[in-house]
Amino acid sequence: MTSGPLLYARSRRAPAAAGALLASAALLGAAAAADGAADPRLGVLAVAVAVAAAAPGLGGQDAALDRTAAIRWAPLRAAHVLLIAAAVALVLLAAQAAGRDPVTAAFLARDAAGLTGLAALGAVVFGAEHAWAPVVGWPAVTFFAPPDPGGAVGWLLAPPEAGAAAWTAGALLAAGTTVYAVAGPRR
Repeated sequence: MTSGPLLYARSRRAPAAAGALLASAALLGAAAAADGAADPRLGVLAVAVAVAAAAPGLGGQDAALDRTAAIRWAPLRAAHVLLIAAAVALVLLAAQAAGRDPVTAAFLARDAAGLTGLAALGAVVFGAEHAWAPVVGWPAVTFFAPPDPGGAVGWLLAPPEAGAAAWTAGALLAAGTTVYAVAGPRR
């Protein structure tokens, strides 16, 4: 018989998200082991791939079935969002530990937190199936837009010590976690 947490993980597409996380970890690990100049865009790309793969799991297979469940959804939803951010940051940090560091731990943790918050907001606004859109859209704009020295708009590529970038990512994670925990994914 399958237990509750395992069933929840399967219903939220955790195996597919874990596979994408491992693939992006391999990408970042290969970049860390390669010679040449460190490019922070590879770190952003690895984080975006991992979070975008986990984003559809922010909604279940059947919204009506989820609404009838006799559990408190808010703490479970908040834990789910925070677990995505933590798993992405930790696995990608471990992947680059073998080689030289193309990006710092603060950079990866900040980007994982901010993009996970964007995914949670995307689940509320667009629905879980399309929650990946802001996670892919913001880096796409950031990669091609002029550099943002303040770090508020271009927080993904800002230096790790940029305070505005850290505040932006933290605000996105806090807002995304709170709104998603209370409202849940769009039906």
